[in-house]
Amino acid sequence: MEAVKIAEFKSKLSAYLRRVRKGQSLLVTDRDTPVARVIPVEENERRLLVDEARADPASLARLRYPPLSGVDSLALLLEERGER
Repeated sequence: MEAVKIAEFKSKLSAYLRRVRKGQSLLVTDRDTPVARVIPVEENERRLLVDEARADPASLARLRYPPLSGVDSLALLLEERGER
């Protein structure tokens, strides 16, 4: 498996994806640390299967839990980001 640095992979993405389509696997590294493996898709995975919806589409948009009332979500978000 060939190892490629992120910057090179990014700059030559199309060329590397052509190699993967031909069956080659790639190991993407960040400062010599492996971060991802790019592998070819199996033949039986190449077809996109579309299935009919099994639920009423309107029901998918409903919230599973009611929103919290009286909570300032922006304040919570800013608090969380400040902790990092």
